[in-house]
Amino acid sequence: MSEDMRAELERLRAENESLKNKKNSGGALTMKVSEKGALSVYGMGRFPVTLYKEQWLKLLGISEEIKTFISDNDSRLKVKE
Repeated sequence: MSEDMRAELERLRAENESLKNKKNSGGALTMKVSEKGALSVYGMGRFPVTLYKEQWLKLLGISEEIKTFISDNDSRLKVKE
């Protein structure tokens, strides 16, 4: 194996390890503006949660109602592990 190939292999291994560590970073959430101008939140599941600005604002406007609903229905709601 050439020296260039060894260096590239080592670089890829380091990048792979870095990505693995980033994935297991304790549930950190990140945000990004999508190509279509929506807000995507990453880190809640396999796929991002993506909504447009007015949808996020509407959802945030009823955050207390959501918390109350979760509390009232705690025994029926599952926890993802």
